[in-house]
Amino acid sequence: MIRTRAEKEELEQRTLASYAQKAGASAGRAHPEPAHPHRTAYERDRARIIHSRAFRRLEYKTQVFLNGTGDHLRTRLTHTIEVASISRTIARALGLNEDLAETIALAHDLGHSPFGHSGEEMLDGLMRGHGGFEHNTQSLRIVELIEQKYPRFPGLNLSWEVREGLHKHAKFYDPPTARAEGDTFHNPSLEAQIANLADEITYYSHDLDDGLDFHLITPEQLAEQAAWHQSYEEVRGHFPDLTGRELHGYVIRCIIDRQVQDVIATSAGLIEAAGVQSADEVRRQPGPLIRYSEPLLLANRALRKFLYANLYYHPRVAEANQRACGLLRDVFEAYLAKPALLGDSTARRVASDGLQRTVCDYLSGMTDRYLLEEHARLFLTAA
Repeated sequence: MIRTRAEKEELEQRTLASYAQKAGASAGRAHPEPAHPHRTAYERDRARIIHSRAFRRLEYKTQVFLNGTGDHLRTRLTHTIEVASISRTIARALGLNEDLAETIALAHDLGHSPFGHSGEEMLDGLMRGHGGFEHNTQSLRIVELIEQKYPRFPGLNLSWEVREGLHKHAKFYDPPTARAEGDTFHNPSLEAQIANLADEITYYSHDLDDGLDFHLITPEQLAEQAAWHQSYEEVRGHFPDLTGRELHGYVIRCIIDRQVQDVIATSAGLIEAAGVQSADEVRRQPGPLIRYSEPLLLANRALRKFLYANLYYHPRVAEANQRACGLLRDVFEAYLAKPALLGDSTARRVASDGLQRTVCDYLSGMTDRYLLEEHARLFLTAA
């Protein structure tokens, strides 16, 4: 039996919660296109993201540790896949649109620069006075302008709800672009809120995992962290013979499971208390309805502070990232001095976007590996 798009949309109407964002009620695309016979709008968006060049490049972009420094360390791509998985789990438990939540999750880091957050900070500094650089905003720029796959329009022409989710991922408390004159929305869909929180659950937990695996942090340092301690004691109680990586890996698994269950239970209560009956009623709420419980919120804030103090700025991480960012600065300045290095297709955007923004777009799209190769081509061959 062939299931049509219309049948899938009708199934969503029957099975999803009233406040879920249904594909059949999408506000559409900036450039109108005929509906697909078999795929819903969000299924189509998901495919466009997965088949984009920006998505493929995530495999070779740093998460925390420079790409290539360890076979089991996470990259920006593996992080993205993990966020999408958690997003689907939470959305399904709450009766929401899994396809939309997953699609936003898959697109949320498309705009990340090479060399992780250190690279982002470097680009932001280089762009001071020219609009700055922020990877969430760049993700929107990629899907709306930079990706070139279709002859009739720039970007990927994603549905309004996916772009809304990316906009709100950038500035979670700023109203997104209105669908029409008179719209006043303070939040995105619940599906977008899920992708935002799933991102946080993923990178805190898995950065812990990588930090322990790389011996930059120790279980002894984590003993006072409530987010770690509760799961650690639970695992030790059930599996007293577990040690080393096996112990730490299972603790991380339990931390993720505990966080996901907390978000599901807390959010279900908030949704019921708010009495929302539609996706737009969600958008008009004064604050997000997808949240942690207060104890877990406080525990995660403490964990975030710990990770910044002990992992993200650990000398072994920071020194390697800073050296790499120096190379990024060199290439940025070389392109400014000689725009012809950008290549014809990129250089054509200078007239409309300005030289600095065009250079920034080009550099931010590079993988760690390509940036290193480009630096060698520009400077080592010249020497």
